[in-house]
Amino acid sequence: MILLNDLVAFLDEHLAIATIPDYPGALNGLQLANEGKVGRIIAAVDASLGVVESAAAGGPGLLLVHHGMFWQGAQPLRGAFYRKIKTAMDAGLAIYSAHLPLDVHPKWGNNHGLAQAIGMREVTPFLDWKGLAVGLRGAWDGTPDELAQRLMQAVRGPVHVCAGGPAKITSVGLVTGGAGSEVARVAAAGVDAFVTGEGPHWSFPLAEELGINVFLAGHYATETFGVKALAEALSQHFALPSSFIDRPTGL
Repeated sequence: MILLNDLVAFLDEHLAIATIPDYPGALNGLQLANEGKVGRIIAAVDASLGVVESAAAGGPGLLLVHHGMFWQGAQPLRGAFYRKIKTAMDAGLAIYSAHLPLDVHPKWGNNHGLAQAIGMREVTPFLDWKGLAVGLRGAWDGTPDELAQRLMQAVRGPVHVCAGGPAKITSVGLVTGGAGSEVARVAAAGVDAFVTGEGPHWSFPLAEELGINVFLAGHYATETFGVKALAEALSQHFALPSSFIDRPTGL
């Protein structure tokens, strides 16, 4: 068993929780404590009731998630939200969430993991949001069809393609999750292709008009890389067993 405080201190420091900006509902860091000790690490993308129930079945542990429990802001502690909190507390399950700090991490981040999986080269930070580069830009050589195939292999699922840009891709801008509404800013940056998880309907015709290839590989699917890598890092550093709860949304 490892002290929860030691795990939290490690995560807070290495993810720069205190300094990286985020959306108010992210509430990054330890969202739910337990009695103070952890015997295992569990990773999942979302802190949903189903995930918490699955994680709680194994007893005390630390659940690492990308999307935490408070995206909807303050809410009454009743219904499904009450059941989620009660289930975790009864099982001794602590919950730690890291949203943008995990997206952008240079070693454990979602962006880093997906960029590696599709073979991007000469990667640099990309696309500013409140002074934070939320994506990566890099070199990649091939056709839109070939990039779609690499993405499908990486996320193990379907990829929606808008082949609105060059038939030969040499540069890619990548932002995991739901960044499709940023298609105009990405196109203005001069890349041939934009890889993200999901986008609004209007992003498809706009991509055609702006002459950029857009690949939507799934919000959930593009954000499994970070929590898996983070759980593995904790497992190795603290000699704790780790597991991943796969609960895809299809979005």
